[in-house]
Amino acid sequence: MPKKEAKEKTGRKRSGTASYYKIEGNEVTRNRPSCERCGPGYFMADHGNRYTCGHCGLTRYKQQS
Repeated sequence: MPKKEAKEKTGRKRSGTASYYKIEGNEVTRNRPSCERCGPGYFMADHGNRYTCGHCGLTRYKQQS
């Protein structure tokens, strides 16, 4: 059987905890806000028009502009 050619990896999305942070030079910034009730260790999920905490269920709606 002939070997298949390897495809180039382009535009892969980050998954897991790597998607929660962005590194620019020497600074690390958070991509998602932390929960106001649970504290800085809990990130909120991004659902398009709102942020939701998976731990306590707090929902914060995004501002419409």
